[in-house]
Amino acid sequence: MENMIELRNVSKEFKVLNRREGLKGSIKDLFSRDYKIVRAVDNISMNIKQGEIIGYLGPNGAGKSTTIKMMTGVLEPTSGEILVGGNIPYKNRTKNAQEIGVVFGQRSQLWWALPLIESFKLLKDIYQISNSDYNSMLALYQSLVDIEPLLHKPVRQMSLGQRTLSDILAAFLHNPKIVFLDEPTIGLDVSMKAKIRTLIHALNKEKHTTVILTTHDMGDVDALCQRIVIIDKGKMLYNNDIEHLKGFFGSYRTLKIRIDGELKQQAKVIQEELPDFSVSADEEWISILVDEEKATVMEVLNQLQQSHEIRDMQLEEISTEEVIKKIYEEGVE
Repeated sequence: MENMIELRNVSKEFKVLNRREGLKGSIKDLFSRDYKIVRAVDNISMNIKQGEIIGYLGPNGAGKSTTIKMMTGVLEPTSGEILVGGNIPYKNRTKNAQEIGVVFGQRSQLWWALPLIESFKLLKDIYQISNSDYNSMLALYQSLVDIEPLLHKPVRQMSLGQRTLSDILAAFLHNPKIVFLDEPTIGLDVSMKAKIRTLIHALNKEKHTTVILTTHDMGDVDALCQRIVIIDKGKMLYNNDIEHLKGFFGSYRTLKIRIDGELKQQAKVIQEELPDFSVSADEEWISILVDEEKATVMEVLNQLQQSHEIRDMQLEEISTEEVIKKIYEEGVE
């Protein structure tokens, strides 16, 4: 299978002015040459094959959006090489734009006041999609999602979920080789997230489209991604599948317990009792991430029973979310 995207030792640096405080400082800044260099992306290399769905993960400010802007041709790398579908994106922006689709979280490519079908028709003309291909894509969309109620609805009257769904449909309309999805499910309810994940998965399978997904929602990662790439402070920390990643944390188990009282308050008490472990709470359970190299689950359970009456318990393998959280906090050795 051919490489659809290739990055070789890619870095991106920005000059940032060291700003002064106050009005006098602002005036001095107009003539200042006091700059510092910030390396947003630091020597990243990776290959992405045709038809892969890649989760591109990292904490806020890690360099994810900067990398995607370089892949889409919006930014030129400071050093290194990028090939997207055989093109150098920033040198062949028009050709690159014809072969990619992009959805950026809160930015829409749809015409705000027009019904969705009119946006689709405009995109059909912009991308010079043939009548047969256009009708084929609309038929495919109708088979995957009931889009008929949306087609004649102005975008400004849509809910956030409907607008996101429509944006994703618009990004796939010209049958691009690659689609970049930057936080596509942010702010959506559980039902709409599930619908969008099903849609992305089906379009990837049907059209063999390569998908690059940035997200903070681990549900997206578990549902869609075959491989994940994690970066932090511009550097790549990990590039492999999720199960391989969990192997790094084989000694971790999540102990979930139910006790009387308000759970979030009780979780704070337990965190003080177990300072070496991460404790959190949701509506039903208190979750304790136990590192069995420090203490076994039974030892933790025995300690808890001395001061709490446990009504129910569960034991789970470490979740993807907990793995990613620990990597953000500690990195990968």
